[in-house]
This record gives sequence, structure tokens and C-alpha cells, in this order.
Amino acid sequence: MQSLVDSLNGFIWSPALIYLCLGAGLFFSIITRFVQVRHFGEMWRLLFSGKESSKGISSFQALAVSLSGRVGTGNIAGVAAAIGFGGPGAVFWMWVVAFLGAATAYIESTLAQIYKEEQEGQYRGGPAYYIEKAMGQKWYAWIFAIATIFAVGVLLPGVQSNSIGNAVELAFGPGQMIDTAMGTLSFAKILTGTVVVLVLGFIIFGGVKRIAHFTQFVVPFMALAYIIIACVIIALNIGEVPGIIGMIISDAFTPMAGLGAAIGWGVKRGVYSNEAGQGTGPHAAAAAEVQHPAQQGLVQAFSVYIDTLFVCTATALMILITGAYNVHGAGDAFLVQNIAADIAANSPAYTQTAVESVLPGVGKPFVALALFFFSFTTILAYYYIAETNVAYLKRTLHIPGLTFVLKIVLMASTFYGAVKTADLAWGMGDVGVGLMAWLNIIGILIIFFMARPAVKALKDYERQQKEGVSEYRFDPEQLGIEKADFWVKRNAKK
Repeated sequence: MQSLVDSLNGFIWSPALIYLCLGAGLFFSIITRFVQVRHFGEMWRLLFSGKESSKGISSFQALAVSLSGRVGTGNIAGVAAAIGFGGPGAVFWMWVVAFLGAATAYIESTLAQIYKEEQEGQYRGGPAYYIEKAMGQKWYAWIFAIATIFAVGVLLPGVQSNSIGNAVELAFGPGQMIDTAMGTLSFAKILTGTVVVLVLGFIIFGGVKRIAHFTQFVVPFMALAYIIIACVIIALNIGEVPGIIGMIISDAFTPMAGLGAAIGWGVKRGVYSNEAGQGTGPHAAAAAEVQHPAQQGLVQAFSVYIDTLFVCTATALMILITGAYNVHGAGDAFLVQNIAADIAANSPAYTQTAVESVLPGVGKPFVALALFFFSFTTILAYYYIAETNVAYLKRTLHIPGLTFVLKIVLMASTFYGAVKTADLAWGMGDVGVGLMAWLNIIGILIIFFMARPAVKALKDYERQQKEGVSEYRFDPEQLGIEKADFWVKRNAKK
């Protein structure tokens, strides 16, 4: 199984996808005149301006749902893996893909708002919807929807729960070893998997509103607690920070692990972490209640900053300042070895070791707790994304019980990931991320060259900004944007 997954990843995560992610981000940054810089203040204002409705959630709730997908195990274990296999320079390329990816996040999330629909009393949207409407290619939209359901419903939940299980086992010990049909497993992992699945079931059977209300409370709280601990560690070693930053930048261009490894791992884990271009963020963006599509596009672009330039950087600095990392070379060799060879890079162990070295007795349990909240809310976001794509398929495929089956499969995948090995879980997750990124980035590039709807929306929003309007209005017909039926109907009602 591991060899099959590795072979798939070698094909999917070829240099072509690495440069497609970077190239698309650079292209959209130029086309939007670096919207991620020009509208930084507006992004902050919009975070708290919207309100939820009976059919949609607020901008902040949509941000929290999408952040719950972005801020996950990638911020703790993913950063460690990037450093462990790509060297410190991989962090620089995570920064690059985040900065450029913010423009991609604007484009895809604005498209989601433009082409969203109202289904069964809820706003729905995402790549499948805008691919069908803006590209006019329903077959391609179906491929994306099916690939996404498989990725976020089967492949990716296990990555998150695996990190929770590993962190708990490292913090509290494996406990008694138990023989099961899945092999010999530790009691700690079985118990962790069971608890996660029970709580997960309670929330996902409550619908999108329950997910939004849970994440809008938990995401800011868990991120703030984690950042405070990171800032304490950084402050205690503030004199080393300039040297660490210098090492990151110098290693990005004269990499100890090779340029391909630094860029490849930095971009792979950057896309995994911030999800820009992956096509997951637009699902929550479409659910937001806003006056103009560009508003949620700007809010979603801001979430990339929070995820990578803030949370991931905090993790990277903790690991590098404390020297709690190794850099893998060819085979079993190490280019750098600061800690025990058996501490896995594809796990939260580097981060736990870093915090534990400064806060003995507290570090490992704290990271395990933080990772539980980070990863658990990411699994919730995965469910919402999968449910949205099931809803898309149900517009044509009238099979009862699809959503119920999805919930059971996702819960089973979550338990399986919690008790299995890290390498297999991460490998399967990379397959899912890569598939979505290929399909979505190609889709939004084609849509741009066909009609430029997201750029038209941005120019329209900027025009109304200059006019100082008290309430924004989006008229797709006036802008020459076709099939934006939700907004046409909304304007007709007004």
C-alpha cells in the first residue's frame, strides 16, 4: 500500500504541479495588481462587518470554517516535515506560496460567491459549481466533485486524526498494546480515535450551522493559545531570531537538501497548509452572506496570511530556535541531526520536542491538546466540503442516503487514520491535495481566460469603494457575467 501511494505521489506531485501552484499565484497577483497587498486594510474591516442569515453564515464564520480547514496538522506536523525533508529553506518557499497564493485564494473564493446557489435553504458553492457555470463543462465539474469527496471524505481525515493519535501517544505514552484485526495497536491510539469519532459524529450530524458556530469559537481560541506559547519561546530566545531568519533565506537558495527538495517540500506543505488553489476554501466562502462577491474573496485571501505567515512561521521558529529537528538526506543518512533519529519528521514530534525543551512537562501535552483542536476542526471542514460536493451531485443524481453514507465513511476514515502509521496517512493525504489542486487551478485559469469574472468583480467593488457607497451592490448582467443566477434573482427581488 505504501509503495502504491508513494508512486501516485511521485506522479501527482511532479515539478509540473509545484510550478503550476507558484505560477498561478504569481499570475493572479499581477492580474489583480497584488490585491493581497493593496486591500489588506479592507480585508481586516470586512472580517467583522457581515452578519449571518437564515440561509448563510457571516463572513467571520465563513473565515472560521475555512481557517479550520487551513489551520490544522499542516501547521504543526506539516512544517516539521518540510524542515525535516527540505531543510530550513523550505520555510521560505512556504512563505512564497502563501504570499502568491493569497491572490489565488481571492480568485477562487470570489468565483464561489458569484456562482453560488441556494439549495434546501442553504447557500452552496465551490469549484464544481463555478466550473459547470463559468466553463460550461459539467463533466469536468463532476470529476472535481467526485475527486473532492474522495479526497476530503476518505484520504485527508486520516492525516489529521493520525497526528492527534501520535501526539497523544508521545505525550502520555502508548499504554497497553492490543491485538486487533488492524494489527497490534496502542490503547492510547484506540482511545483517541474513539473519542474523536464520537465528538465528530455529534457535530456533523448537526449540520453546517453547528459546524460554523463551533469553529468560530474554537479556531480563534486555539490559534491564540498556540501563538502565545510560540511567542514566549521566541521571546526567550529573541537574540537568535535574526540568525534563524538568515538561515531560512540563505538555505532557500543554497539549500542543504537540494533546491528541488527545498522548493518541493515548501510548496507541497505550503499548499497543504494554506490550501490556496486547492479548491477547498471556496466552499465555505460561498456560504457567506455578503453584499458583494469580492468581499468574501478578500476575507479568504486574508486567511492565507493567518495560516502560513503567522501560525506556520511560529511553528518553524520554535523548531529552528530550539534545534529540535533533523534534515534527512539520501536513504537513512542525515544532513543535519540534532535529535534522536527515531523521532519522525512526518509527525508533530519535532514541535512537541521544541516546546518541551523550553517548558518541561508542559510542552508535549500542550502541543497534543493544540493539535487536537487544530486537526479536529479541520476534519469538520473536510466534512462540510464533502457534503457540499455531495449536494452538487444530488442536483442530478437523486440517490437517497448519500449524505448519511458520507458521514459514516468519514468517521471510519478518521478512526483508521488515528491508529495507523504516519507515512501512509500523509501519503494518502498528499494524493488528495494534489488531485484537487490540479483540477481546480486548471479550472480557474481557463475561467479567467474565458470571462475574467473575479477580476470584473474586483474592479466593480473598487469602483463602488471610490464612490463611497453605503451599501454595495453586485449586478452580474451589467458586468457581462453570465449564469450568476443567484445574484440576478436577488437583484430582481430588491
